[in-house]
Amino acid sequence: MRKSVENLATSKITGGRRHPLRIRRKYEIDRYPNETVTGAQVTVTRRVRGENKKTALKTIDFVNLSTGDAKVKKTKILKVLENSTNNDYQRRGIITKGAILETQEGRCRVVSKPGQTGIVNAILLK
Repeated sequence: MRKSVENLATSKITGGRRHPLRIRRKYEIDRYPNETVTGAQVTVTRRVRGENKKTALKTIDFVNLSTGDAKVKKTKILKVLENSTNNDYQRRGIITKGAILETQEGRCRVVSKPGQTGIVNAILLK
């Protein structure tokens, strides 16, 4: 999915065609955002710049919950309570960094980026 560089649909005043000065580079390509929702775990791995890979979560049903006393528990996500990133994300139940989740242990805040790291880490709210 590449964006056009210039408006090439119109012709020049002289009647000639318009040609782009250059094409978009690979690193300039727009992608659809990875919107993580609750459900059985599904991941997608994609190649990015510099021979690196990004693992994105499509769906996830567990969260790595830090309770504060140097212990981490794997707990089930019940629902997404708040998402200050976007009101539409909150309505659709999409998990992003900073989202408030309801888990079996209580309310927690997501501190990782599930669309880029492929994992959901959270801290327990008091």
